[in-house]
Amino acid sequence: MSVHNSSTSDTLTETDPDAPFVRSTPFPVPRAYGVMLGLVTAAIAVGMGMLIGSLGDAASPIDAVGSSFIDRTPPWLKDLAITWFGTNNKTALRVGIWLVLVIVACVLGGMSRKSTSPLVGGFVVFSVLGMASALERPTNNAFSVMAPLIGGALGIASALYLGAMLRGQSAVRNTPGESQVPLGWDRRRFLQTSGALGVIAVGAGSIGRVREVRRVDTARAQIPMSLPPVPPNEKIAVTETGFHPLDSFVTPTQSFYRIDTALSFPTISLDKWKIRVYGMVDTPIELTYADLANLPQVERIITLSCVSNPVGGRYVGNAVWQGVYLRDVLNTAGVSSGAEQVFSRSIDGWTCGFPIEAALDDRDALIAIGMNGEPLSLKHGFPARLVIPGLYGYVSATKWLSEIEITTWDKEGYWIPRGWSQIAPIKTQSRIDVPRADTTMPPGETLIAGVAWAQHIGIAKVEVRVDEGPWQEARLSDEGTDDTWRQWTIPWVASTGDHVIQVRATDKSGYTQTDVRSDVAPDGATGWHTRRVRTS
Repeated sequence: MSVHNSSTSDTLTETDPDAPFVRSTPFPVPRAYGVMLGLVTAAIAVGMGMLIGSLGDAASPIDAVGSSFIDRTPPWLKDLAITWFGTNNKTALRVGIWLVLVIVACVLGGMSRKSTSPLVGGFVVFSVLGMASALERPTNNAFSVMAPLIGGALGIASALYLGAMLRGQSAVRNTPGESQVPLGWDRRRFLQTSGALGVIAVGAGSIGRVREVRRVDTARAQIPMSLPPVPPNEKIAVTETGFHPLDSFVTPTQSFYRIDTALSFPTISLDKWKIRVYGMVDTPIELTYADLANLPQVERIITLSCVSNPVGGRYVGNAVWQGVYLRDVLNTAGVSSGAEQVFSRSIDGWTCGFPIEAALDDRDALIAIGMNGEPLSLKHGFPARLVIPGLYGYVSATKWLSEIEITTWDKEGYWIPRGWSQIAPIKTQSRIDVPRADTTMPPGETLIAGVAWAQHIGIAKVEVRVDEGPWQEARLSDEGTDDTWRQWTIPWVASTGDHVIQVRATDKSGYTQTDVRSDVAPDGATGWHTRRVRTS
């Protein structure tokens, strides 16, 4: 016998023939079980998505969505992230994505105690967003698209299964005598099933992560053990003079800043990798790593700076780069008249462009394959990257280089539509390194020291003042060229109390840094670096 009750709180139940009047009503499901439902099913979706993506050497759905978020980041938010997290900004983004996923899973799970519709809707959004993000990646493949699709489908299936179990466990039987008998209330079964699915999710995600790490290790394993030889007349001799009390003239590779948009390193197969040079050229050419290694090699010390470097910031470094002159490669291809821009693309699709003159004039613009006497690391652009003196990295310093197109200004690099300037010469800057910021030091004789840079122009003078006193000229190191920074020092007899130290540089064109403070967007920060110290 079946009894149909129109009340929305009742549930249709097959009754016992010996009980002429029996109905079932829902028993309230504790919120904790709903939260568990959301977390476990979300873990299944993400973990399986990571595993499937790794099978095709594709980015995980998390990284795909994160990359799409970076693509839509306005300049102010990018600068804020770098200010807060520095070179850990990508780690912070990943953590933020995971936190959002956990919060959303908890909320949707709590809403799905009576019906799994909220969770199902969430997984549909997850799948659509993941697939759309994957399709935006130039390196997308079938696995990168299938990962969020199959992950979302498995999330829905597990949500429906666990949800039905949860609702079945929450039903009670009302008898004519008003007694209530639970219908299959089996918390242990729900918890065991949820635990098993959780283990599967963690296992799948872990395998996907291990495969991703192995993919990166495989790329690293392709890096040659040594660089091709450099002729003696092109070899740079770097001597450490101890001029600067703390920092060396050449920035160690492990300390060199890294600011880019890549959440994960691109998949690299050195056997298949090549640079394509095309566009407004007489003869398009392609260069393999062996081709680059067989071209005449040069070493040059060149300072690079990120446009996001604030006044006094650390996103600047000086390294010994080895490679081939970009102008030699372009002259081999033959640059057509009317060409205006060198437009480059990385393996992962990032683009930038700079004036053709910067590639063809007398500056040491390089296609670099080495850094500080070793092959480029994956972090810094292996197999090859561009190093263009005097230009901010966002218009010139393409890592994981794959294409060089000679074109007009009709094409815009990655950051230009996002509000950054298309022409981006590095601004004359100076920085105080010693004493450290907000430190307390003993009074007496000490040294103020730092660096200044004006790439491809050169530093002529650095001046320092204390407590708004007269400007005093600092002593400059004599290492390097106009494409490198200059280290500087000045003695100081510090009296007891609080002090304000300021620095400004004058480049070889006669320009002296302005005291007007401006933000890094859209073409680099300005202002005097100011440091406050206390002596006692």
